Amino acid sequence: MRSKLARAAAALAAVTLAAACGAGEPAADGGGDPAQPVELTFWSWVPDIQKAVDAFNAAHPGIKVNLETVTPGPDGGYAKMLAAVKAGNAPDVAQVGYDSLPSFLVNGALEDVTEHAEGHAGKFVDWQWQTGVFAGKVYAIPQASGPMGFYYRKDLFDKWGVEPPKTWDDFAAAAKTIQEKDEDAYISTFAANQAPWMIALAQQAGQQWFGIEGDSWKVTIDNPDTRRMADLWQKLLDDKLVKTVADMSNGWYKDLQTGSIAGWIGGSWGDAIIRGNAPGTSGKWAVAPIPQWPGAGEFTSASWGGGSASAILKGTGNPAAATEFAVWLNSDPASVDILLSAGYGWPSIKDTGQIPSLQQDDTVFPFYGGQNIWDVFKEADAAVSLDWRWPPVSDALYATLTDNAKAAVEGNGTLADAIAKTQQAMVEEMKAKGLNVTGG
Repeated sequence: MRSKLARAAAALAAVTLAAACGAGEPAADGGGDPAQPVELTFWSWVPDIQKAVDAFNAAHPGIKVNLETVTPGPDGGYAKMLAAVKAGNAPDVAQVGYDSLPSFLVNGALEDVTEHAEGHAGKFVDWQWQTGVFAGKVYAIPQASGPMGFYYRKDLFDKWGVEPPKTWDDFAAAAKTIQEKDEDAYISTFAANQAPWMIALAQQAGQQWFGIEGDSWKVTIDNPDTRRMADLWQKLLDDKLVKTVADMSNGWYKDLQTGSIAGWIGGSWGDAIIRGNAPGTSGKWAVAPIPQWPGAGEFTSASWGGGSASAILKGTGNPAAATEFAVWLNSDPASVDILLSAGYGWPSIKDTGQIPSLQQDDTVFPFYGGQNIWDVFKEADAAVSLDWRWPPVSDALYATLTDNAKAAVEGNGTLADAIAKTQQAMVEEMKAKGLNVTGG
């Protein structure tokens, strides 16, 4: 097993994630016959995605897609997918996070569908398309991301005379002002329970955590940009200017409802989290771009946990039809509109002007005081780094970073210490899996 992983990891280490390009579209309906349609199995956890599947089936009589709902994450759907690939009975298409695609590739679980997919590259945002491209070969079609923005209580900020922060220095200054105005209110919380959130903050800060040098992975988690980010939040923690309640917990929801937490750095899908858990605050919220670091130059952002793809799994007997479904699901305007309303994240397609709910939403916009918040997230998604790499050990990365950050919040070391410990642990983890690694 170790030698197999090592060979696969070596192949992955030689990868340059670059958008594929080319001409040609796959044949309509993947060559299926309406009298005897090609049958595909699709595993996903997106709520209400059955509506999009039904729409595809109605428009493609030569293909019939059967949806099976799975639990998200490494201990749920991912484990089931990998086991199914090994057993030879995997679904044709499955929802897999961008952060987990390298792990699936290393485990030999992805099907090369370059000949069917490459002609569609131009439909999708470059950085999202690249997440499913390894060594110039296409294995997955991007579905959605979670570009970051700053949700804030505009009514309270106006009351306190605080402007939404444009820089991280502004953020720290605003945090202090808010505490001076109301000792029971905080600008935000430090979510030590959310490794993807912390990673997004590091990604937006600048230097990437994982890279490729020759046939080796280079691990640079403990870098100056990330330490700068960690030091800023450590000072906010030391000065008690942010709360430490876990986000998306009962206590956090209560704080949103009462205004004890007046802001949140969150992904685009966080809109539904706030609306669903603080309905009494309707009309009082707004969204601003994520604060910027000095000297960053152009506007930079990040995506919470990357996002999700429709991956074509190894062993599918119908790669053309599977690819056609994955492309349609994530690029057809009617399908994207269905998925957007289900809260699946920011669309992966470039042309979002065809999506009705992004232009006018009588539920979302009034909650945010009439603001079209999607303008903020469209800019944010376009500003995600093209260079960010996810390692084939994202599960271990999440667990390790969360444990180390929680320890720091509890007073056992600092956030900078947590970053250094995570660096060392990831080097050891990757070496243990047979990967060539430098760093640490």
